[in-house]
Amino acid sequence: MFKGFEKRSPAPTAQALPVVERAAVIDIASQRSVEKARVAQVTQRGEQIELTGKLHEVLLDQLNLSVLDKVKRPELRREIAGLVTVFCRDNTVAMSPAAQAAVVEELLDEVLGFGPLEPLLADPTVSDILVNAPDKVYVERRGLLERSEIQFRDEKHLLRIIDKIVSAVGRRIDESQPWVDARLPDGSRVNAVIRPCAIDGPSLSIRKFSRNPLTLARLVEHGALSEAAATFLKAAVDARMNVLISGGTGSGKTTMLNAMSGFIDHRHRVVTIEDAAELQLMQDHVVRLETRPASTEGTGAITQRDLVRNALRMRPDRIVVGEVRGAEAFDMLQAMNTGHDGSMTTIHANTARDAISRLEQMIAMLGADIPLSAIRNQIAAGIHLIVQLNRLSDGSRRVMSITEVVGMEGDVVMHQDLFEFHKMGRNEAGDVLGSFRATGIRPRMAEAILAAGIDLPSGLFTSARGL
Repeated sequence: MFKGFEKRSPAPTAQALPVVERAAVIDIASQRSVEKARVAQVTQRGEQIELTGKLHEVLLDQLNLSVLDKVKRPELRREIAGLVTVFCRDNTVAMSPAAQAAVVEELLDEVLGFGPLEPLLADPTVSDILVNAPDKVYVERRGLLERSEIQFRDEKHLLRIIDKIVSAVGRRIDESQPWVDARLPDGSRVNAVIRPCAIDGPSLSIRKFSRNPLTLARLVEHGALSEAAATFLKAAVDARMNVLISGGTGSGKTTMLNAMSGFIDHRHRVVTIEDAAELQLMQDHVVRLETRPASTEGTGAITQRDLVRNALRMRPDRIVVGEVRGAEAFDMLQAMNTGHDGSMTTIHANTARDAISRLEQMIAMLGADIPLSAIRNQIAAGIHLIVQLNRLSDGSRRVMSITEVVGMEGDVVMHQDLFEFHKMGRNEAGDVLGSFRATGIRPRMAEAILAAGIDLPSGLFTSARGL
């Protein structure tokens, strides 16, 4: 025999091995079987995505897109199903009835909706949709991120869906304007960034809005704040106190603003001002204003400050600004100090003190020679209440404090916490434990609330009241 070609004994079978080794062999075989099934599933899904892309191109050639809005979904489904059947027959493509039905639904979503996003938009458990790349889609459920199986065919497909979203609200996105804020028909907030700013390709972020807006009562049920705090906030809105809602990204500021706006008197004329309209006020007498970006020539931009100034000429009882980010903060404070009591807005800040500091900075950035003491006096006179929200480590969103602005002491804006959330560790499931309770301080605005004809329950501010 030649060296290196010695006769080898056959590999032992699983039955001939000891029990431990036999279990290891079986486990490895099982893992390989699962891996093969996963690869087959991914391959099958990839083939279905490719097939859907080809069928969509055929659809665009054969359908009269100008009359699609007049065709009912069942009728269009039948037309598409027939087209899929003919395509599979002519191209010798074998598909099971279930797979064919899935392709038909995907094509309907492409034609009538926003393609692969439609199942996620219809899922009530999804609060955020984050597209990092055509094949990398993440969703947020119950405050925690997870990767979704949904994917786009390619970058061109993702760009087409982004353009479909932004063009529906009169916005544009291209190389000269590579980012945009927009909204979906249901009010969900949309932000998109494309090349050259997005280095790895288009990025899409969608903050979904609940079809059943959260009320303060439901927020109490979810543990976001106590019943005593909700009672006080309702009284503050009824008494037309000016409210600043503060918090970080995704902490629930807009949700709280919507919930508190539910107590605005239906006889009041309310003007809302936003970058992208997303507030869901329940009142009838509401005028909604939205900013407009500059045109391709760099002209025609309408800012929030422009809209706040215009709102003052519209005879509003209350002004609600979705979020103050810059110069409009000064005009908003002016409105709060000139008879538009009960106005509300939100701001990005981590604490009530930070919220006051940010307002100071925004007004100082105007460039006008306004003394800092005058700015602080405007804040102290205009803002009555600061509601601070945070997003905790377990994904829950809670009111961390309700703070009253009580005036000036020297050159410092003074404030006092009326309610606070006290953390008490975490349980085995990782949920943050704590209680939301009154600090025991009676607010100075209590007299103004009583003067407005609103009775506050006795003991509302005792430190024992809370969750």
